[in-house]
Amino acid sequence: LRRPGRRGRCFGSRRNRARGSPGTMSDGKYFSTTKKGEIHELKQELRSLDRPKKKEAVKKVIAAMTVGKDVSMLFPDVVNCMQTEDLELKKLVYLYLINYAKTQPDLAIMAVNTFVKDTQDPNPLIRALAVRTMGCIRVDKITEYLCDPLQRCLKDDDPYVRKTAAICVVKLYDINPELVDDRGFLETLRDMLGDSNPMVVANALAALREISEIGGRSALTLTQHTLMKLLTALNDCTEWGQVFILDALADYTPSGASDAEKVAERVLPRLQHVNSAVVLSAVKTLLRMMDAVSNEDLVRAWCKKMAPPLVTLLGAEPEVQYVALRNINLVVQKRPAILANDVKVFFCKYN
Repeated sequence: LRRPGRRGRCFGSRRNRARGSPGTMSDGKYFSTTKKGEIHELKQELRSLDRPKKKEAVKKVIAAMTVGKDVSMLFPDVVNCMQTEDLELKKLVYLYLINYAKTQPDLAIMAVNTFVKDTQDPNPLIRALAVRTMGCIRVDKITEYLCDPLQRCLKDDDPYVRKTAAICVVKLYDINPELVDDRGFLETLRDMLGDSNPMVVANALAALREISEIGGRSALTLTQHTLMKLLTALNDCTEWGQVFILDALADYTPSGASDAEKVAERVLPRLQHVNSAVVLSAVKTLLRMMDAVSNEDLVRAWCKKMAPPLVTLLGAEPEVQYVALRNINLVVQKRPAILANDVKVFFCKYN
């Protein structure tokens, strides 16, 4: 079954944009300079001891990079700005590094010590930012330095750092699958399915499923023990975390009718969710569980509960309607009786 995503939203309201709120109109000045000698001037500003001036210079560099100018010759000077406690400045420098590290791999090594140091910073936001950025820099020379900090972050005290590190394992696997296997990262991800934080569980699950797709072999086998952990995390996850868990449950083969009923009982409330992706993932899971249930009265009761949410999706935006109809087409091929009493909603309406 396919699932729809949500439309992207602009940062800030229309009112804030009209006022020129920070991060919108006020930053427009950085994109308007095309004067000669700009690179030399930026180099001088990046070497300045004045922190605000240095930060302004990095913003100008990022703006130039965004509009397609080549500012790779400033790499050493920008890297020197990494050693700061200013989170905004650090984010900007990391953004620059992700963009240019592949073309400047030898210079990117200069940043490794700072990355490793940042993964041990007292601030969990900086620890997570460092390990995320190291995962995004697709340079083989840096990969070997990533393993030890990543192993630390996977067992970090802060759940935000752990959930970020879980996704970083996927990025590392995409670059060097053998390294992930040798260092035991897959086993660590499996252990994280029992984490006390539901978002860590969801990210670990998402990472294992994506690794399975990349590697062409299953990195996750759902057992009774793992199943209970996922069902426990389901209620407290964010909506997209719920989608990851429901998709995993749809691949689970129940051991019998009672096992399938137990899963279905936990999944049925998700049919009332406001997110259409959660609804469709729940429908997919329930259809799989129905195959293991021989009680026809129970199956009919589940079908009756599935009909209204599917009909409701047809009143959503055109894009969601299209995805819903494609999914409904598959659903009625397997269970024609589900929408037997709602045929009228599929008639074309003219005005």
